[in-house]
Order: sequence, then C-alpha cells, then structure tokens
Amino acid sequence: MSYIDLMKEKARQDIKTIVLPETNDKRTLIATAQILKEGIADIIMVGDEEKIMDGARWLEVELDGVKVVNPKCCDKFEEYADLLYETRKAKGMTPEKARETLLNDYLTFGIVMVKAGDADGMVAGACHATADTLRPALQILKTAAGTKLVSAFFIVDVPDCEYGYNGTFLFADCGLNQDPTAEELAAIASSSAKSFQSLVGAKPVIAMLSHSTKGSAKHALVDKVVEAVEIAHTEYPQLTLDGELQLDAALVPGVAKSKAPGSEVAGKANVLIFPNLDCGNIGYKLVQRLGKAEAYGPMLQGIAKPVNDLSRGCSWQDIVGVVALTAVQAQLA
Repeated sequence: MSYIDLMKEKARQDIKTIVLPETNDKRTLIATAQILKEGIADIIMVGDEEKIMDGARWLEVELDGVKVVNPKCCDKFEEYADLLYETRKAKGMTPEKARETLLNDYLTFGIVMVKAGDADGMVAGACHATADTLRPALQILKTAAGTKLVSAFFIVDVPDCEYGYNGTFLFADCGLNQDPTAEELAAIASSSAKSFQSLVGAKPVIAMLSHSTKGSAKHALVDKVVEAVEIAHTEYPQLTLDGELQLDAALVPGVAKSKAPGSEVAGKANVLIFPNLDCGNIGYKLVQRLGKAEAYGPMLQGIAKPVNDLSRGCSWQDIVGVVALTAVQAQLA
C-alpha cells in the first residue's frame, strides 16, 4: 500500500470536515467527487450551489453528500462576521469591513468557519498564491502554542526508492520562508520532526543540507547551516539531527561513510532541511517531475488549526492527497 493510501485509510478512521473554498476551479470539483467517493473526509464547499453543481455536471462528476455554504445566504453569516470583527478589531477591522470581506473572500470565509469550529481544516492554493492562504490563517487562527515560526513542507513519496523511510521524505521549507536565519532553520527542523512523526509514523532523521559536508567548503552560506545545527543541538537535543551535509552524504550510505564517518544521520536521513527557499522549491520539483514522485503540499506547520496550501500547478489527485493529510492533522490537533 502506498504512503498516501495509508493516510487515506487513517483519515477514514475518524472522519473530519475540510473546507475547500476554490469552487470555481475544476480540479477542486473533481477532487471533491473523489474524496466523497473514497470516504476520506466530509467536504464543505464555499460558493453558489447552483454554479457548483452546474460545473460538476459539465465535468460529469458526482457531488452527492457535499455541503455547500453560500456566504450570501448563510444562516451563520452574522455570527461569522462578529467573530472576524472581534478577532481583528485591534488591527482596524470594522463590522462593515468584516461583512464585506466574508462576502467577497472565500478563503477568509473558510478560515472563519474553521475558527468557529464548523470545520476541522481548510485546503486552498490551487488558484491562489501562498500568501492568500497563509495571511488569513495567521490573522484569524494564529500560531500554535509554542511555535516560533510557521513554515511549509512537502511529504514526498518516491517510487522504488531505497532511501528515506521506504522512499518517503519530508522536505522543508519549500514554500514559505525565503531565506531563514540559523535560528529559523533550527525551528523549522523541530517542527518538521513533529510533522514527520505524526504524518509518517516513523522516527525523523534530520539532515541540515548544504553544498558542503563537514567543512568541505567555506562560505557564509555554509556557516549559517553550521550555526543552525549548533542551535538545534542546544534547543532541541532530543532530535536526531546532523549537518552540514550534502544531499548525497545525507542519503547514500556509501557516500556517508566517506564524507561523514561517524554521523548518526548521514546515509539515513528522511527529513531534509534546505538552507533557503530556492533550494527547497527547486529540489522538491526536481524529485517530483524527474523522479516521478508524489509531492503533497506545501503543508503548513505551526498554525493553531490545520490549514494547508497547494501548488498552483497541482493536479486534482494532489488535492485529494492534501485533504487526506489535512484530515489526519485534524485528528491529531
């Protein structure tokens, strides 16, 4: 059974309700039909029910069992508007602006539903930038207790792969923090370890990646990763973490023996922490497109309730997978 099939099975054990606000996107409609067919989650779609059902008929998919909430005629609209106002009034929100926002911004409407407890999580980003998804989540749901930094990761499942945990990896940060400091890299490593443990169910073995292994190159970029490793060892001593490591040293046992002898991580890593967003974004897309891997995300870690982003290049199958993972996150919240 593939990794994502295992997550779907886990999602079915305790059905959660996930909001999908991008109802004008055909991938969302196709994904919703599949999610309902497989019994992965209950789905709330935000928008005009007639238009949504017309789109489903045109695509020849069934949306039996879906709940559609139209902000224009929602019986809880005033309750949601009050909640948004109370949450954001210190930042200049007015009751009038709250109503206008909820009528016109389906992503914010979905986040408010999660805040109100009427949904367990939200997935968006198929046709919105990451900032559009993240901004209302941070403003309304806030960060989880004890979180230093919200970051993004992908679960990457590589077919016929001898590395990682049966070919499954966590890549971070691949979608949010552009040039994290050493302290932020250490925090990303800590959050990623928790995410890997909860979503994969295996011990996280964390490699802090660089173009250098154990001093083979000298540069400020290398120094940042070295410092991040030192901070992580001090602040998160429970983590199995090492660096700086080149990718081959992190994954391949034979290379690890040569480049990083004695490392408890080298040759065994399943959580890969990239030094910046360029590396992370390019890295996951190379593995996805050339290695034929399934890449689910960018998932967000550090928000009080599960809200996850999608790549705008995602397929409907990707949406199904991220909804399954979001449902599992909600089970653990």
